[in-house]
Amino acid sequence: MKNVAVIGAGTMGNGIAHTFAQSGFKVQLIDISEPALKRGIDTISKNLDRMIAKEKITESDKAETLGNITTFTSVSEGVEYASLVVEAATENIDLKLKIFKDLDAACPDDTILATNTSSISITQIAAVTSRPDMVIGMHFMNPVPIMKLVEIIRGYNTSDEVTNTIMDLSKKLGKVPTEVNDYPGFVANRILMPMINESIETLYNGVAGVVEIDTVMKLGMAHPMGPLQLADFIGLDVCLSILEVMYDGFKNPKYAPCPLLVNMVRAGKLGVKSGEGFYDYSESKKAEKVASQFN
Repeated sequence: MKNVAVIGAGTMGNGIAHTFAQSGFKVQLIDISEPALKRGIDTISKNLDRMIAKEKITESDKAETLGNITTFTSVSEGVEYASLVVEAATENIDLKLKIFKDLDAACPDDTILATNTSSISITQIAAVTSRPDMVIGMHFMNPVPIMKLVEIIRGYNTSDEVTNTIMDLSKKLGKVPTEVNDYPGFVANRILMPMINESIETLYNGVAGVVEIDTVMKLGMAHPMGPLQLADFIGLDVCLSILEVMYDGFKNPKYAPCPLLVNMVRAGKLGVKSGEGFYDYSESKKAEKVASQFN
């Protein structure tokens, strides 16, 4: 398995492409947007430069990694020789179902189809294909080149052979694969998202402020990042989407998104990606921080 196609050049997609390419795989990075592809390659290049600065890789390693990546705006052309496709599009069920229908039609019969979904049913996605035994979840953590965990999610019909293949492949990427079964939120987000949601509820109810909540969790629970800052990093829209999938899947009120989270997403306050969430990431705020260092 040396040819891997990645669908989506956003944060997760370019991180997945980077990881495979650095491990010696030929990667076809596919996105319908040429500008998105350019941004994706630029991000990979900058991340490789950081690794060079830390003396983890050489300039030659960077050139080899980038040389392993080819970009496409056409799915049919990009997956023509792929042994594995990893879909990393937006966390939207309708979009994912359409992508997997298209992949099933365009890919060779022996191509394994994986999704990087963080909460959506693998079984439901697999059901729109003619190869449900060859559909599996590969939930990478962000930032992909750094984080070791990959949740490997078996759908109802995923075969042992495909599961073992993807487990072994993940190890070749230097990751630690962990097999889980197909239920809403899987393991990572089934535990993480209620914690984030409860943190937002704590803020919503006026128990404490943003910095105070994050400080308690960082210093009291030894979390490297507070839950509200982490929510900003993940994207508040993504957090809301995952909670909605879990609430719909379990019909349990403990997964109901906090009204504050819903309103923030409606207002376009999505976290780092929009420049503001629970914290301010705007350019003016960054300038204030720089200026304060010299006062």
